[in-house]
Amino acid sequence: MILVLGQGGSRTGIAGRGLACALTVAIAVGLSGVGAAAAGASVHEQSSGKVQVVAAENFWGSLVKQLAGNKASVSSIITNPDTDPHDYEAKPSDVRKIASAKYAIENGAGYDPWFRKALDANPQSGRKVLDVGDLVGVADGGNPHQWYSPDSVQMFIDRVTSDLKALDSKNAAYFDAQRAKYLSTGLGEYTDLIAGIKQQYSGAPVGASESIFAPLAQALGLDLLTPESFMAAISEGTDPTGQDKATVDNQIKTKRIKVFVFNSQNSTPDVKALVKQAKNEKIPVATITETLAPASATFQAWQTKQLKALQAALAKGTAS
Repeated sequence: MILVLGQGGSRTGIAGRGLACALTVAIAVGLSGVGAAAAGASVHEQSSGKVQVVAAENFWGSLVKQLAGNKASVSSIITNPDTDPHDYEAKPSDVRKIASAKYAIENGAGYDPWFRKALDANPQSGRKVLDVGDLVGVADGGNPHQWYSPDSVQMFIDRVTSDLKALDSKNAAYFDAQRAKYLSTGLGEYTDLIAGIKQQYSGAPVGASESIFAPLAQALGLDLLTPESFMAAISEGTDPTGQDKATVDNQIKTKRIKVFVFNSQNSTPDVKALVKQAKNEKIPVATITETLAPASATFQAWQTKQLKALQAALAKGTAS
């Protein structure tokens, strides 16, 4: 059995507090240069033939960059592994990037409201906006961590390819070729690992401190035992109920869980205590992160490394 700790949840309550005010200031400071930036981007697009793309988070940005190849200029706002996307405050430079983009990508589902506010404050004719939550059918309050869902990643890849073709129709064949190459080569090991883990460990009982791991656990066929209310509370930055805490503690003490996976970007005192408890019970511990780690990694390198660590933990945990 596995206990998985992830940073995650929507934590929209935390994200909402102070962001509106901070973003208003950021927009006010940055708007003086937005017009020039947007105009400059337009000229750049015409001269270079590249579409200007901005993603709120680098896990989506990495995918877009590889799908777009040399036909687009792609930047991501959240790139520092130490940054909590829920609580991020957009800087004037971020607002300028968002304002000048012809293709803007947000996670949605209540995860990055600061990005939408910047978009709404800086409308641009002909801009395409992709809300991943809307694309995959996850509304505010649902699990926003859809980059941990292989099915959602596939939907994202298909939609981005379609959008790039619409924005740059003369390079439609190129974008189709990029998609095919990425699925077969770029994501090959990622796809194989998911299939292999599912085949070998499907049904293995797992637990998680937060919802970030839930989409991947489902894709891998793992049995996620942690109460949803516990994961939601940790995700939202609130205190779980005593009953839920007792349930999770018991799952560790009785070794109903065989692997403990936690998000190293959210090592709170409660999370540290659970990690320590799992180690004391000789339960293997693996880690995941919410954003690319290191920030220079590709989506597939990041995910493949984590999948291999999880696979090794499962092998050790289920062998006892």
